Amino acid sequence: MTIEFDEEGYLRNLNDWSETVAVEIAASEGISLSEAHWEIISIIREFYQNYELSPAMRPLVKAVSLKLGKDKGKSIYLMKLFPGSPAKLVAKIAGLPKPDNCL
Repeated sequence: MTIEFDEEGYLRNLNDWSETVAVEIAASEGISLSEAHWEIISIIREFYQNYELSPAMRPLVKAVSLKLGKDKGKSIYLMKLFPGSPAKLVAKIAGLPKPDNCL
């Protein structure tokens, strides 16, 4: 099975996603997935199921805060796990489309 990505590295077909694919995408971004990463990936995938869109940074922080508490629901926490642009990077690893308002 060939998995296709767009020019920015996001999955073309969301159904191609699996935990194995997530590990490969993360590795290509220089990230080794820990339990903390998987918590966030799970939250963003649930968010996508509910709202049919990938959250930008603010909604992502709020969703994480609601699920995991205020200590983890902070931009700085997400930046440590997913450096650069956490919302874009988590969406990519979670096999979701790029958030609309992320450049």
